Formats: sequence, structure tokens, C-alpha cells
Amino acid sequence: MKERFDTLSATCSRETTRLYSTSFSLGILFFNKEVRNPIHAIYGFVRLADEIVDSFHDYPKSLMLAELKADTFTAIERGISINPVINSFQQVVNRYKIEHHLITQFLNSMEMDLGEQFYDAEKYDQYIMGSAQVVGLMCLHVFTNGNKDEFERLRMPAMKLGSAFQKVNFLRDVNADYQQLNRTYFPDVNLSAFSDENKRAIEQDILSELNEALEGIRELPRSCRKGVYLAYVYYKKLFGKIAKVPAEKVMSERIRVSNGHKFYLMFDSLVRYKLNVL
Repeated sequence: MKERFDTLSATCSRETTRLYSTSFSLGILFFNKEVRNPIHAIYGFVRLADEIVDSFHDYPKSLMLAELKADTFTAIERGISINPVINSFQQVVNRYKIEHHLITQFLNSMEMDLGEQFYDAEKYDQYIMGSAQVVGLMCLHVFTNGNKDEFERLRMPAMKLGSAFQKVNFLRDVNADYQQLNRTYFPDVNLSAFSDENKRAIEQDILSELNEALEGIRELPRSCRKGVYLAYVYYKKLFGKIAKVPAEKVMSERIRVSNGHKFYLMFDSLVRYKLNVL
């Protein structure tokens, strides 16, 4: 029965999320049950593309990414895929009517990672839109469950949140991206001479987006508000740790939040949510 395969597909997406992201896994636990599997499905699909461009260095990345794109849109049209992660993703796309151009924009940004090494302001914005903001919009389709007015009202905060999360990731991983992958995302920044002034300018941009995003989080449906808020709290904490260290340290080590502290943030966020002090 296909229902059994669909269950397997959902399980694969859930385990993919758990394996690759403790923070998002914790956040998803705070969602209502009906929201969890669809968000796992989106994360699982995004992770497939990320792995191709970031990890599969000994394999034909361009060909594999093209195959992923073709397989994804074929699955959306057919309503099934033999790849469990793509299968769970196509179900979400079709059920929540996720706009196909969002998927194309995401895959286009992943393709940029195959060739682009240095980004000017225009390409930086294009990359952020495709790699992060559209993922926030995919999730928002699930959160608003077909309510177009609510989706449009929350569109910009969702984009700001995705953008802020991605830029925090860029700062956290700036050394690995530069040294191992030869990538420089931040426009007009020479990472071989990355300065505290460069870092502060990036941080001001991130902080502005985090503040705008929080206003939208407060307006999210109750089915997902707690989980998104937890992810926000985690990233705000990571951002705070990064902001406290000099640029030199960011370029020499990966700043992180320990798993133990993530669990503390989870319970603290729950208390704040209960007290309505987001």
C-alpha cells in the first residue's frame, strides 16, 4: 500500500532533520502534530540539495543537482517519487500549493554554489532570496494552511527570518566556507583581512532583520508559533555569542551553542511563550 511508503517517506525526512540539525528538530517538536511532518519534509528536501553542493566533492555535482531538480518536478507532477525524501516533499508541495517558482529559486541558489566564489551585492541578495527566504515562504504556506490573506500579511517577516538565519550561518561558518570551499558570500568584504568593522556592519544588518522577524513570529498561528520562536531564540543566542568575539576568532574557529544550552533555551522559550512575553 502506498500509505506504508508515505509513512516511510515521512520517517526519512524526520530522521534527516534530526541527524543534521538539533536546533530545528527541537523547534519542530514545539509545533502541533499536524505541522511537524510537512516541515520535516521541507527541511529534508533542502538538505538533499545542500549535501550535493557542500559535501559530494568527488562526484558530479552539477549532474546530480540537475537530476534532483528533474526528479523533484516529475514527482510533483506524478504525485509520487521512489526517493522517500522527495516523495514526502512533493506531498507537501501539492497539499499546501507551494508555488513552484520558490522551488526553482532555491535550486538556482544551490547551483550558484557550484560556480560562484565571490558575491557582489546583487548576487548576494539573489542568493539569500533563493537559499533562505524562499524556504521561509515554503514553511509559511504550511503554517497558514491555504489562508492567502494571512500568508501575504506574514510574507515579509518570514523572508526576514530566513534571511537572518542564513546570515548568522554565514558568520558562523565563514572560516570553513572561505578556507575549505573557497566561498565569500559577504559582498565587498575581503576575508583575508576580515575586520571587526566588517563584522559589525554584517551584525547590524542581521539584528535589524531579527527584530523585524520577531514581530511576525508574534502573529503566527498557534500551531507553529512556539516552534518558530524557539528557532529564533536559538539563532539569537548564537548571534549574541558571535557578536561578542572579535573577527579574528570568527575566522579561526566555529562558534556554537552547546546541546545542553539548547535544551535550556527550549524550556526558557516555553516559559516565555506561556507568559506571553515573546
